[in-house]
Amino acid sequence: MQSAWLLPEDIADVLPHEARHIETLRRQWLDRASRCGFELVIPPMIEYLDSLLSGTGHSLDLQTFKLIDQLTGRTLGLRADMTPQVARIDAHLLNRQGVARLCYCGPIIHTRADGPQATREPLQFGAEIYGHAGLEADLEIIDLALDGLGLHDDTGKGLRDVVVDLADARIVRSLLGGLAMDAAALAGVIDALTHKDAGALVASGQGMPADAQRWLGALMDLYGDHAVLDQAHKALPSRAPIAQALADLAWLGEHLRRAHPTVKVSFDLSDVGGHAYYTGARFAIYAAGRPAALVRGGRYDEVGAVFGRNRPAVGFSLDLKSLASVTAGPLTQGRIVARWSEDVSQRAAIQALRAQGETVQCILPGDEGHDACTHADRELIQVAGRWVVQALPLSDASDAMVAPVSSA
Repeated sequence: MQSAWLLPEDIADVLPHEARHIETLRRQWLDRASRCGFELVIPPMIEYLDSLLSGTGHSLDLQTFKLIDQLTGRTLGLRADMTPQVARIDAHLLNRQGVARLCYCGPIIHTRADGPQATREPLQFGAEIYGHAGLEADLEIIDLALDGLGLHDDTGKGLRDVVVDLADARIVRSLLGGLAMDAAALAGVIDALTHKDAGALVASGQGMPADAQRWLGALMDLYGDHAVLDQAHKALPSRAPIAQALADLAWLGEHLRRAHPTVKVSFDLSDVGGHAYYTGARFAIYAAGRPAALVRGGRYDEVGAVFGRNRPAVGFSLDLKSLASVTAGPLTQGRIVARWSEDVSQRAAIQALRAQGETVQCILPGDEGHDACTHADRELIQVAGRWVVQALPLSDASDAMVAPVSSA
């Protein structure tokens, strides 16, 4: 018989210290987005499957848990990504004519973990701009992501060795456009480009024109600093979508270098992740100690088409649980302990301290010898008829430090 306390694979409880860290990140990201004018929306955890997967492609379908609605008999899905839901909200519920800045944060569920150390229950934060086709919106989104990552270290230094990797979906789309390929061959080409596997690319690209094979093969070497864009102009065909993509990447790279001089900007033109979803410039943000990207985003102008409103859209998302694993947690804050008393004046003093932002933990009768004083550095005691806060003997504070409590 299986133990009742065992959880499904890649599903885990979050214990107090880590939960506090994740919650701190959630509040920081939402506050940062709010200060930039992004409005919070909260989509439902569950939707009809045809709405939930509209325009998202096969990969998200495989990641989505499905079940039957007992009320209607229709198939429901547990969301595996919140972006399509937010696109629906923008298209049908808000239906604004101008720019809409929306953000969201909540759990999503995956049928399989994205990586060896990933969870199947990420806590997804995202921010999106609808209604603006210019690169200014792309830059605002990347700025928000980088500024947010800079928040997460109590040392004030933020994440180390941050790299923004830029790519553009229009390049591969242009190279593959018009080629007669079945779905299996196309999937093989995409996989070969993703893993930079020249042999697999040759095998999957059999039957393609020699020029197309050469151009796709050239993509694998087009990664690195700004010089990559000059190399791309020489190695790739002179087509308007490719030229525009390279110009846009150069513009974004230059502005990011100016605004974030400590961040490395690189280009990887063979990065085709989400090629069927993104429509323009896309980015991934990496940091030291984490092989997988912490943030992914880009332009996906066609995301609202299935909802009848095909307007410009750009955004990013990240998993706050994953981010918590590579960032310093909040410093353990001292707390005040108060031994239980029937004296109503003590409860008034406790309320006053909590109103001032202090954490006051009451020690219940009989709990004195356990972990009641964990993380406590002060104690609320009564001296000469007044309730005062005094440092505990084992704390770093001075034993003589005594502060009276004002209930005003």
